[in-house]
Amino acid sequence: MASDYLLQCGARTLALSAPVVMGVLNVTPDSFSDGGKYVQRDAALAQARRMVEEGASIIDIGGESTRPGAAPVTVEQELERVVPVVEAIAAELDVVISLDTSTPDVMREGARAGAGLINDVRALTRPGALAAAVDTGLAVCLMHMNGEPGVMQQQPSYPDDDVISAVENYLRERVEACLAAGIPRQRLVIDPGFGFGKTLAHNLRLLREMNRLQAFELPILAGMSRKSMIGHALGRPVDQRLAAGLALHVMAFERGAHIIRAHDVRETADALNIAQAVLSA
Repeated sequence: MASDYLLQCGARTLALSAPVVMGVLNVTPDSFSDGGKYVQRDAALAQARRMVEEGASIIDIGGESTRPGAAPVTVEQELERVVPVVEAIAAELDVVISLDTSTPDVMREGARAGAGLINDVRALTRPGALAAAVDTGLAVCLMHMNGEPGVMQQQPSYPDDDVISAVENYLRERVEACLAAGIPRQRLVIDPGFGFGKTLAHNLRLLREMNRLQAFELPILAGMSRKSMIGHALGRPVDQRLAAGLALHVMAFERGAHIIRAHDVRETADALNIAQAVLSA
């Protein structure tokens, strides 16, 4: 269940006493679910507006696809995709803007444009990323990933097949690195990284035991929206994974997740709000 964390995201404070939905806004041509739909600034702004109306408290903007097998993009490409959209959303909407990036220049320029959160699948391990995050003063989400997007799903493995311990150890090391660099605990979020270098069995075990991450005493983000783990488990194509994704996200909330990253904002908000009502009754 959500806890009484207050996450300072730039000029905005995000209360996490109830579950929060992070709406996915990919401004890329090749993301696995909605690639190419929101590459134009006006289309991206309209989608952000729609997600806020449906209940999103955070809009997560990504300019580099991290789907399995994704090719990297140049810094210039990522800046051109992300910064104008951040500026447009910041000028119009009262919402926390998240930068789904591992690139130091995008962190700095996105912060200047109005972002409040850095959501890094590489947990600030790219050269210069940790220093850039410190310089921005923004909140940071540290995610676990086993390998790089191009190869992470090629036979992923863990010592003794113990995925939850590997995730715990990695996140602990990255949290300590952030603290040592000067990022305070109250600006940190952790994400176990469902689907990033994990088999279906790894993902299911990770969710089953996710409550162990509450020992970090940090907000937890979880994202399983439309992911291939649902396809592998049920044989459903991307456009038929909503019901299973809602079930997974409610289970993640019950196991301690505070922020749920999803494409289908209205449905996800409804599912979380009714779960919150039951657990708080």
